[in-house]
Amino acid sequence: QVQLVESGGGLVQAGGSLRLSCAASGSIFRINTMGWYRQAPGNQRESVASIPWGGSTSYADSVKGRFTISRDNGKNTVYLQMNSLKPEDTAVYYCNARITYYDGTRFLTGDYWGQGTQVTVSS
Repeated sequence: QVQLVESGGGLVQAGGSLRLSCAASGSIFRINTMGWYRQAPGNQRESVASIPWGGSTSYADSVKGRFTISRDNGKNTVYLQMNSLKPEDTAVYYCNARITYYDGTRFLTGDYWGQGTQVTVSS
């Protein structure tokens, strides 16, 4: 069984910084694309940033130049460094990963989500 566990959310003033982490665990063979999404009250979940196994990163226009996504494949962990935070960044942040794992008899690939971590930016 595969699990994603997030950490690093909290309350910060506008202009401040936070770093989110998301660690994957289980019988993981390979983690393909990893990404961060967010959902504010009354809004749909939206993609914030993504990082594939060996390709280039991508960002939502609203966070370009302020957020940086990175990953440590040895630790099965993805990070989101958030700088110059704005009140409109307030949301629950979720990590997502497409993971190939071994179930004891075969290799399978599935999409997994973390439990979410609250980020609140005060003005």
